[in-house]
Amino acid sequence: MSTSSSTPPIDLTDPRTGAPRGTSVRSRQPEVLAAVAAGRAALPAWSGLTPKDRGRRLDRLAGLVEEHAAEYAARERVGTGKPEAEVAGEIEQVADLFRFFATAARTRTAPAAGRLVAGHESWVRWEPVGVVGAVVPWNYPLLMAAWRCAPALAAGNTVVVKPAETTPDSLLLLAEHAGSVLGPDVLQCLTGDRETGRLLVGAAVDMVAFTGSGRAGADVAARAGTRRVSLELGGNAPAIVLPDAPEDTWSSLAEAVTYNAGQSCAAPARVITLAENYEAAVEGLAAALRSRVSGRDFGPLNNPDQAERYDRLVASSAAKRNLVAEIAPGPGEEAGHWRPARLLADLPDDDPAVTEEVFGPLLTVQRADGIEAALALAGSVPQALAASVWTTDLSAGLELAAALDAGETWLNCHLVQTAELPHGGRGASGHGTDLSTLALQEYQRPKTVTVRLSSGAGVVR
Repeated sequence: MSTSSSTPPIDLTDPRTGAPRGTSVRSRQPEVLAAVAAGRAALPAWSGLTPKDRGRRLDRLAGLVEEHAAEYAARERVGTGKPEAEVAGEIEQVADLFRFFATAARTRTAPAAGRLVAGHESWVRWEPVGVVGAVVPWNYPLLMAAWRCAPALAAGNTVVVKPAETTPDSLLLLAEHAGSVLGPDVLQCLTGDRETGRLLVGAAVDMVAFTGSGRAGADVAARAGTRRVSLELGGNAPAIVLPDAPEDTWSSLAEAVTYNAGQSCAAPARVITLAENYEAAVEGLAAALRSRVSGRDFGPLNNPDQAERYDRLVASSAAKRNLVAEIAPGPGEEAGHWRPARLLADLPDDDPAVTEEVFGPLLTVQRADGIEAALALAGSVPQALAASVWTTDLSAGLELAAALDAGETWLNCHLVQTAELPHGGRGASGHGTDLSTLALQEYQRPKTVTVRLSSGAGVVR
């Protein structure tokens, strides 16, 4: 997609080195309007396909992702700095998501249908919303796009997806492959900056699917007006660890908070213990985090703004214990956005590192004076996306999982997800559902059809 010569391109950098790596188009109003118009023109043919035919094409797209996995991996790595193993696993998930929704759209059940009113037959049609504008973040460029695009496309919508300005690479390839198997303009990639995203939200799209910060989500909701909006706005996940927690609790939490350098909305952030296991938690977590080395076991933060946020929250913390792991960047990567795994303990409950989402490889530890106090601490922040409980008493653990206010909870694990299970937030974490067959409802709307079978009055109340 071309752009006006008067609009400067976006300079891209490699987060592993901080070095320039090229430029990206900064789309503006002409490009946005053209993309939405093209998506509108492609809508009748795409939505007119049967779910089986759409599914076959989405399955072919999944095959192309697998066939070109090496190229997708290279593009993801240069934009995010992720280690090879993380990228490989995420690309597998992307292919699986397109295959899952290719089939899921064929298994939908409708609300009640039949002879519900005397002399009339009724049923419900599920219809696509139309053109979906999807704005996705830089922490999982390809995977978050698949979370949004796969159900939207399976439901019969066309999609214009706008990647984060620092990570356009893999989505440009996905749009290219989609054009070859789904049809022209069924899935388009519109590169640009925040202003590009605002223009897309303000354009004539029928729905906006947004994943990002709470502040940006509020702006999206205001600009969208009465149109449907699906928002996933981040988290600040608590992990309640009881004295009888499994032996692998510390290593599991350390791995979860350093996966993708902690840049995951559902990653554990706030460890909450009882008084009797507080010191054991600090000691165990500190040892586990020290074994996770930035540059060897996980990648850098994505961009200078995120690195500055991490540094600011650490500097403003009143924690009396600040336990830090090592950094080991590779040759030539010393100027990258590397940040260490870190544990903050002995800090007030209103500490910035507790109340704000750090979005990095950092855990805080808080002490509660009992189960009810632990639940109160878990719910003391406005976000309510994910949470976990750690105990070998499964009955107590299940009760705590039920009591937590979060869209997704785990017991003795964290960040375990699959296409079949829904993911979504509450409160300041937004609303809407990603993953599972429930996600199809985000991108469809029901229409009731009632037919009069016999002569007589046409209105029955």
